Amino acid sequence: MRALTWQGTEKVSVETVPDPTIQEPTDAIVRITSTAICGSDLHLYRVLGPYIDKGDVLGHEPMGIVEEVGSAVTNLKVGDRVVVPFNISCGHCWMCKNGLQSQCETTQVTEYGSGAALFGYTKMYGQVPGGQAEYLRVPHADYGPIVIPDDGTPDDRWLFLSDILPTAWQAVQYANVPEGGTLAVLGLGPVGQFAARIGKHLGYRVLAVDPEQVRRDLGAKHGAEVFDLSKDTVPELVDLTDGRGPDGVVDAVGMEAHGNPVAGFAQRAAGLLPDALAKKAIETAGIDRLAAVHAAIDLVRRGGTVSLSGVYGGMADPMPMMTMFDKQITIREGQCNVKHWIDDIMPLVQDPSDPLGTLDLTTHRVSLEDAPHMYEVFQKKQDGCVKVVLDPALAAA
Repeated sequence: MRALTWQGTEKVSVETVPDPTIQEPTDAIVRITSTAICGSDLHLYRVLGPYIDKGDVLGHEPMGIVEEVGSAVTNLKVGDRVVVPFNISCGHCWMCKNGLQSQCETTQVTEYGSGAALFGYTKMYGQVPGGQAEYLRVPHADYGPIVIPDDGTPDDRWLFLSDILPTAWQAVQYANVPEGGTLAVLGLGPVGQFAARIGKHLGYRVLAVDPEQVRRDLGAKHGAEVFDLSKDTVPELVDLTDGRGPDGVVDAVGMEAHGNPVAGFAQRAAGLLPDALAKKAIETAGIDRLAAVHAAIDLVRRGGTVSLSGVYGGMADPMPMMTMFDKQITIREGQCNVKHWIDDIMPLVQDPSDPLGTLDLTTHRVSLEDAPHMYEVFQKKQDGCVKVVLDPALAAA
């Protein structure tokens, strides 16, 4: 089959690799019909290469058609249309039963002290072949895949259930905004777009910040009050909330935040070091650009909540502990527990009126063969790029 593979820092290519096969009775094989490029894929592209091997298949936002099931899989049948959550969870351990599927005790990567295994995401998360490919082996298919109607509706209505829609839902829930309160969203990439839309759906006032005009325009289209990123943004938003600040702030940016050239250099340098040295730098040094999370801490009102949905990779990042303590801030974060939120989200996705705008996010639908070019376009925010979906059935441009 054809699959998008990691080949080096800022270098990916589509190669022919062996087709996946059933390895355990609980496996399924899914033929991919749509698979997205996620913002967190850019961390692999640029920073986290020391934890990837050349040839690893990337991607963790897939959906498709079930082609084969293992003998122990009773909830799926060949021909089912499914979305595959990015975290691999068993459904029966203590963590899964308590709604913490991203910490699944069956698939935890104990070698690295990490949570549940993820598709297409480094040795720290199991080094499981990902979904930017023609076919995907799905472990624990007796629990994970989400069966959706095979009714001719576009894939984009359902695809984002794999990651970014439940990630945004969890981020807003974790922000703990009171009824009728104010939510600020930092970053209007795909997760930030959905977080802003979810906030509006829940009746909050939504203030959203992004340096890119295209992304601000899309956020405004769905009801957010949008602001450019500048040194005066935090005071401006505080002034708009009676001088207190928003009740909750979602950081939908993570380690890719602008505003810290020193940390930016550290990220690039870590990605270029020999693997052993790079791992040491990532695990013991503050390599993240923390502009977004620091802005969130400054912005949120006293007694408010900062919700981190953006990925951070450094183990020793400096944090303003005195300010956090003085303002009595709650911080919640973590990988999304996809299956925990599906029952809440599914009625909105099924609603023909599309209240969360799942059909108004994708800006580029291209062939799998075009993936290397689109990684660069997405990283550099070129051509109005907000969300890229790869379609293995499309011919290359």
